Amino acid sequence: MHTINLSQRAQRPAGPIKAIIFDWAGTTVDHGSIAPVMAFIETFRLHGVDISIEEARAPMGMHKCDHIRAITKMPLVAALWKAAHDRPPDETDVAAMYEEFIPLQIKVLTNYADPIPGAVETIADLRKRGIKIGSTTGYNRQMMQVLAPEAMRRGFQPDSIVCVSDVLAGRPEPWMALRSAMELRAYPPERVVKVGDTVPDIEEGLNAGMWTVAVALTGNELGLTAEELGALSPDELETRRERAHLHLADAGAHYVIDGIWSLPLVLEDIDERLANGEQP
Repeated sequence: MHTINLSQRAQRPAGPIKAIIFDWAGTTVDHGSIAPVMAFIETFRLHGVDISIEEARAPMGMHKCDHIRAITKMPLVAALWKAAHDRPPDETDVAAMYEEFIPLQIKVLTNYADPIPGAVETIADLRKRGIKIGSTTGYNRQMMQVLAPEAMRRGFQPDSIVCVSDVLAGRPEPWMALRSAMELRAYPPERVVKVGDTVPDIEEGLNAGMWTVAVALTGNELGLTAEELGALSPDELETRRERAHLHLADAGAHYVIDGIWSLPLVLEDIDERLANGEQP
């Protein structure tokens, strides 16, 4: 008979945060998450359907194929498609548009590879603290083979890059975040922080059992370049800021910050909460 000594429990690593897993567009590069929007709009235009920027942005953070599918299910888009093709869109259309989307997305990625202001400095600070840097993205591996080297030349190079094509399912499922943590050998999940700019980013982190931080001003919520953000009046900026913070908080983010530059202060709070025995 095999006996189990209940006193011999697996030891969970103590200490502060082990790793941060970042999203790409809108969080670390591509202020405003502009690149995907342009490609989605052009993809639908090729099929005789003009979608708005708001429609293109609404499912942001998902696998790009799932994103296209979600757009086709929007009532107005579905009506425009039926008017153009005399039938509703189906899975064959979604698959065809995704294949067309890939080269359109790749074509513009290098134009939107600049790190978001404060990203390079913040990540350097995190590395000094001994924190590993991971990343997950709704881009597939083919797209990242273009974006990652260009971002690296401009100063952003994570220790791990997990693409949606590397796992069985993308956000909101947790597999990309968990695979990144595995590649970084960072565990348990409560010692890992997921950072992103969309609701699916938040859901990915929550489903992985990680602390989840949302960025409000630099990503999909406002959808503005750094120059456009800077041109807003103080009143307009504060109105849009409050709306973005509320939306991301309502989605379940443990913390909502304006941008990546505020992350170190959040980590100090998380470390304190962990020391007190709290978990995500």
